[in-house]
Amino acid sequence: MADADDPRDLVLTRLIPVPRRALWRAWTEPDLLKAWFAPKPYTTPVAELDLRPGGTSRIVMRSPDGQDLPNTGVYLEVVPDERLVVTDAYRSAWIPSDKPFLTVILTFADEAGGTRYTVRARHWTLEDRRRHEEMGFAEGWAICADQLTELVTELR
Repeated sequence: MADADDPRDLVLTRLIPVPRRALWRAWTEPDLLKAWFAPKPYTTPVAELDLRPGGTSRIVMRSPDGQDLPNTGVYLEVVPDERLVVTDAYRSAWIPSDKPFLTVILTFADEAGGTRYTVRARHWTLEDRRRHEEMGFAEGWAICADQLTELVTELR
C-alpha cells in the first residue's frame, strides 16, 4: 500500500454524525448518490454502479448550461460499510483508459460522534494532483461533503 502521506494525494475528511451504513448507502445506491454527488447547481442525472471488484462505475455530472461531464471507472475494492476504491485507469472490466488521472479511496470508520468519512484522491502524477487542485478539488468536494451530510442525516 502506498504511503498515507503520498504527495500525489488530495484528502478530505469529515466527522459525520451518522452510522457508517448511511454513508455507504449514499455512495452505493444510485438514487441517493444522484441527490448529493455534484456540487450544486450541477446535477447528477446518471449513476450506474456495478458494485464489485472489476465492476464499472459510470456517473455523469451536468453543468447548469447542460454540459455532461462523465466520470467512468472501475471498482478495485468493495468492502461494505468500510471502504470503496475506484479508479479511472480502466474504462470497463480491465480495459485500460487512454489517460488515467486518479484513484479514489473512500473510507468510513467508526469514531465517537459518528463516522470518520475520508476521501483520498490519489493521482498518477504530481502534475495531475496540481491540476485537480486548480479544478477546485477542495471547494467542490467540501460542497459535496456538505450535501452528503445533509442527505444522510435525513436518512436516519
